[in-house]
Amino acid sequence: MFRLFASMVLAVLLFPHPSFAQKSATIAGNVYYGSEYHPASNVSISLYDGNLEFLEMQATSDVGQFRFGGLKRSTYTLRIDVTDYEPVSLDVDVSMASDKTLVIYLKSTAKQQESPHSLMVSVHELSMPQKARDYMEAGKKKLYDDKNAQGALSDFQQAIAAAADYYEADYQLAMAQMTLGNRNDAAAAFRKAIAVSKDSYAEADVGLGAVLLDQNQVSEADKSIHRGLQLNPNLWLGHYELGRALLKENRLPEAQASAEEARLLAPGAPIVYRLLSNIHLQQKDYKALLEDLDTYLTLDPNSPAGVRAKELRDQIQAKVGAQPQPPPHVAPASANP
Repeated sequence: MFRLFASMVLAVLLFPHPSFAQKSATIAGNVYYGSEYHPASNVSISLYDGNLEFLEMQATSDVGQFRFGGLKRSTYTLRIDVTDYEPVSLDVDVSMASDKTLVIYLKSTAKQQESPHSLMVSVHELSMPQKARDYMEAGKKKLYDDKNAQGALSDFQQAIAAAADYYEADYQLAMAQMTLGNRNDAAAAFRKAIAVSKDSYAEADVGLGAVLLDQNQVSEADKSIHRGLQLNPNLWLGHYELGRALLKENRLPEAQASAEEARLLAPGAPIVYRLLSNIHLQQKDYKALLEDLDTYLTLDPNSPAGVRAKELRDQIQAKVGAQPQPPPHVAPASANP
């Protein structure tokens, strides 16, 4: 019996299954301040091995990106220590996967933190009367945190009544109308935000483009989205909507490029992976499609869209015959122990 066991072990060591060939691993991702897409640029991030021995340090890019490549399949720890923010210590296991993409949000240690939706406030918005800004914050809390778009409408309307040139409030009013499915009202509010801002507010142009896309006015949508990206080339939602427009036109390579740019700027946005999955489905790139769906399900597993994504993933996996990796091959044992 011992000889049989020894021969099996030796077979595994000498003839490992090809699927167990070790490839190098990569740990990459983005770092943001707060819970919005506000990139934490030039932030030092340190990599440690499983024994907490320091390996290397790098600074995030202008869009908050980092990438540690050429790693052995193992467990690592990432650490970030930024003044006025809670320290981060994150264990990352790449022993069974070649790539790991992360989104890290830095939490302020200030006693009174700003609302996540007020982290990036323009100079123009700061010039608005406090009463109008209070209504604005109340509306954003209802819309984004409480998921109460109907209740948010009156707050945004009162903010606009208190400050007629508060085009950011017009934009948020349009977003609430979009959430409620009132496309025509949303388009009117987006157009008002564009007019009041003298066409200087990129978000409003992109928002109008999104409504026009939903109404199948693709040519007009394309113009509006491009105008938004001209005003702000780093607006991830603009690249996402442009990708959606290009997909409607069946311009798949260009749609993929726009979607990948959106992912680069906002890797934590589930809708980006939904767009990529639609593109890869049209391209019949099922391997990439499964990766899109896997990432989507880590970000949005329980919503109705997440449930549909899981069903689609199961169907695609069955279609391509993707099965779990088989166990290591063991050579047949000799008949004589």
